[in-house]
Amino acid sequence: MSKAKIYPIYGRTSSCSFKQRLEERRNKAKAFRLEQSRKTDKPEDFIMYEDSDSEEETLTCQNEVLNTSYNFVDYMKSREIDRKFYSVSKDYGSRHILTHEMFKETPITLGNMNKVFCSQWLSDRQVVFGTKCNKLMVYDVITHKLDQIPSLLSSRDPLGVEQQHCGIHSVQINPSRTLLATGARNTCDIAVYRLPTLDPVCVGENAHKDWVFDMCWLDDEFLVSGSRDTKMALWRITSDMADRRMDIPVHCSISALSLKECRNSQKVRALTFNKSYQEIAALSLNGYIHIWSAETFKQKLSRKLPSAQENVCLAVQDTGLYAIGCRSYTLLLDSRTLQPVKKVSSRYTGCGIRSASFHGDILTVGTGLGVLMFYDLKAGKYLDSSINSSRTVVLKASKGNVFPDEEFNDNAQNMKYSPSIYTHCYDSSGTRLFTAGGPLPVTLIGNYAGLWQ
Repeated sequence: MSKAKIYPIYGRTSSCSFKQRLEERRNKAKAFRLEQSRKTDKPEDFIMYEDSDSEEETLTCQNEVLNTSYNFVDYMKSREIDRKFYSVSKDYGSRHILTHEMFKETPITLGNMNKVFCSQWLSDRQVVFGTKCNKLMVYDVITHKLDQIPSLLSSRDPLGVEQQHCGIHSVQINPSRTLLATGARNTCDIAVYRLPTLDPVCVGENAHKDWVFDMCWLDDEFLVSGSRDTKMALWRITSDMADRRMDIPVHCSISALSLKECRNSQKVRALTFNKSYQEIAALSLNGYIHIWSAETFKQKLSRKLPSAQENVCLAVQDTGLYAIGCRSYTLLLDSRTLQPVKKVSSRYTGCGIRSASFHGDILTVGTGLGVLMFYDLKAGKYLDSSINSSRTVVLKASKGNVFPDEEFNDNAQNMKYSPSIYTHCYDSSGTRLFTAGGPLPVTLIGNYAGLWQ
């Protein structure tokens, strides 16, 4: 989990330089190759090989191994004396808390709000989230106070007319954390706010003709949105707009730089920006993944997914690995070939994967049964508990609220209700996790939110 380079001040070898470490390394590599070479009844569809299968390592590589300590005490000492060559795994804190079953849930009361669809941490103490009833809310984890941020009106909004609530489906923060993009009052438009004050900046309008389902920032100025109308729009929020200060908060209207149809798609459901390959990945409800160039904003290719049922969430790892939440499994795709690397089957039948995210080498998935599961990408299996090795780590959400409904009340005695986890997000330290959602049936009104720490 931690790594520190140890170089001798006196003598020839460092304190962690032992020749048996090289022997142990060779034995592990040999065992791994032996495991990989075994023929299974059902071979993998996609196999990746290391750069070299040679058992011999160069002298430079051996010295590198011998001078590298994975002891956490050495990492702490290196940090104290400000050595340059030390690092710690991004998911170290969350992995330790999860495997030792230290996460405890604090339920959050949301009143009469309906279903939370998206969320992001604004700071160490604030979480912003959007609901199906078109409310943009900020929750303070210290004071437990909820504040509503006014939705921004566009020029095509009829004043005083109540619109149909179809929800805020996306909340995205730019890389420098100076701007927040989300849905406007008219859910065919986008709204941009300044951080950390949440003052209005602008409304992007007249691009989409149906609900905006997702957005992703390419950098601090350029934003891409995807809609149910199968269109994708490119927007630019300039530094002049973002830096403008006025006594009375007002916002301007902007138009899309480019509006293009996502070919071979039916309703663009999810978007993500793959920084490693400078490409935009779009997921459509007809079971396709579409790849666009972020530099030219042109569609490069589309690929049919193995399953066309309930592909509703998409995430990308820093290395470029894609994760797609399906009805009964999470599909991992290699971004270079779009070939399936692995189908991570759900441990609960028929649960449906509703949210997915990467935190280091841990893939977190939220299900339609109120359960969060954690898949260890390095180990190739669900995260095991250190308390009880016979079980895997899962977090089970509290029930939240379901508002009175005749059909629900009639069946309440015969059904076991659990909320769907439509969104989850880690804070910057990885030691706190916000989860939210609500009832899965479209006709049911209710909400769920919880803070795990």
